[in-house]
Amino acid sequence: MPAVAEITETLIREYINRAVTDVFKTMLGRVPAFSAPLEQGAQPRAAAPEQHRPQVVGTVGFIGEINGLIYLHHDLDFARICTCHLLGMSEAELDEAGDEVINDAIGELTNMTVGSFKNGLCDAGHPCKLTIPSILRGTNFSIEPIGSAIRHVYHFDCSNHRVVAEILMKPDE
Repeated sequence: MPAVAEITETLIREYINRAVTDVFKTMLGRVPAFSAPLEQGAQPRAAAPEQHRPQVVGTVGFIGEINGLIYLHHDLDFARICTCHLLGMSEAELDEAGDEVINDAIGELTNMTVGSFKNGLCDAGHPCKLTIPSILRGTNFSIEPIGSAIRHVYHFDCSNHRVVAEILMKPDE
């Protein structure tokens, strides 16, 4: 059993940066640029100037010694680009296939990203398991955590699009 590491903001930032970078580089052939984290309680920048643009948000939870959810916010245009690249589809083929294909692709990207993040937690001595992915679509919405959850928001710039990783965590009591 590994020694248990304290889960600090620095560790969370390191794990999510590595997870997003590795998955996007491997699966999409794109290297996202990590930007400085937002202040605790600040709204993710994806919800500010672009909140009226359609969003596709993948979410996967993790449960165990530490419980939480990770939301990956993508604007619809970038979600379509990711889907086409992941599945080797043209824009016309994607239009014919419909939104379900985009949901599946973003769900899988989110699942891989959260899986990598979870592996970091496990390696630090905090075993946990993943929940099934889900998708949130819409415009002009925000995600509000319950009071006992700790919220961390990070953003990445990837191919002139912003991807926001919103992490809600709560230690098991």
